[in-house]
Amino acid sequence: MTLIQRVTRVGTPPEVTRPDPAKLVTGDPVHTTWSLEESDGLYAGLWQSTPGKWRVSYSEWEYFHIISGYSILTGSDGSVTQLHPGDSLILRPGFEGTWEVVETTLKDYVIRL
Repeated sequence: MTLIQRVTRVGTPPEVTRPDPAKLVTGDPVHTTWSLEESDGLYAGLWQSTPGKWRVSYSEWEYFHIISGYSILTGSDGSVTQLHPGDSLILRPGFEGTWEVVETTLKDYVIRL
């Protein structure tokens, strides 16, 4: 095992999923995840979604950086956060609302359970 790993999709098999139908608001988004690290409750990799909107409820802590695309996070309190390339955010446990992918979005992420 190498102690340095480049964050890239090359050479990493993707996992393709869709949101739980009970959480889907609009569209038919397809999520593609390239998991690069999974150990001791820490997860890191790349995630991409095609357009659509679904409800989210975070029980985990997540840092992410938007690489491409455009998405909108709307909190259950009505707060709106637009996500553009170059944006970095932290989502803390307890965040609830919707995630809307307007243009196919690619992000890198680190999740801590």
